Amino acid sequence: MTTTLSAPSTPAPTRTTGRGPAARARRTRILHWIAVHAVGVAAALFFVLPFVFVFLTSVMGDDQAMSGELWPTRWHWSNYLTVFRTPGFLDWWRNSLMYAGLGTLFTVCSAVPVAYALAKFRFRGRRTAMILVISTMMLPPQVVVIPMYLVWAQQLHLSGSLWPLIIPMAFGDAYSIFLLRQFLLTIPREYIESAKVDGCGELRTLLRIVVPMARPGIAAVALFQFFSCWNDYFGPQIYAAQNPASWTLSYGLESFKSAHSVNWNLTMAATLLVMAPVILVFFFAQKAFVEGVTLTGVKG
Repeated sequence: MTTTLSAPSTPAPTRTTGRGPAARARRTRILHWIAVHAVGVAAALFFVLPFVFVFLTSVMGDDQAMSGELWPTRWHWSNYLTVFRTPGFLDWWRNSLMYAGLGTLFTVCSAVPVAYALAKFRFRGRRTAMILVISTMMLPPQVVVIPMYLVWAQQLHLSGSLWPLIIPMAFGDAYSIFLLRQFLLTIPREYIESAKVDGCGELRTLLRIVVPMARPGIAAVALFQFFSCWNDYFGPQIYAAQNPASWTLSYGLESFKSAHSVNWNLTMAATLLVMAPVILVFFFAQKAFVEGVTLTGVKG
């Protein structure tokens, strides 16, 4: 009797149906990616579409700007030239640049030494001084506007100019001091002590060691102050309203809007020219700005 040996049977290959754990995890990651990016695109459109509307209206003709059409039939780039030729517009530009530039410079130069002293010096009353600085942030500017105006207008005779707004920034700003102080607390004290061991005084330590390490925080303070000065409407209205030669763009834009109330294309072109410097400054400095704001307040 012969016995026939049969070869061992191999299991048939299983077919992947796409319903395994790996496939489900992959589909979950894809759906999560789509959801996150869809929300990001929606948020981006929410912020970008108003600027697109302002730009498209600024290059329309007079008749089309008053209609309900959203896309210009003809691109009138001459609207920007018309705005620049408006009497006083270039003076408003110069005044805004002077106000924002000098205000930012004075604020940074005055806030850095005070913030450095409050962050790194040990002296009696340091906490009380910090509380006083913070308490000034709670005081609305409208409370002191009348006595300050009387001082600048009647005593110093500087009404009709922007100097009553620029000069006080050379004596410090509470918010800038607080923000820089919080950032300087993140700098290790060992760097400062090493500089003093090498023979550096306080001023040299501040300029050679602290300031280079605090560039993100200083950039954040400078941007905040530049935006605040550039968009300031209340201050120029109080001190420079009676002198059109001292108007800034934020205040002059209201006069331009009243003079061209039926020319929405020119009004939108002027509005875009007022916003353009702020957008460009933030676009090129956003890395330092975000880094400075993120690192501020790590220590209390």
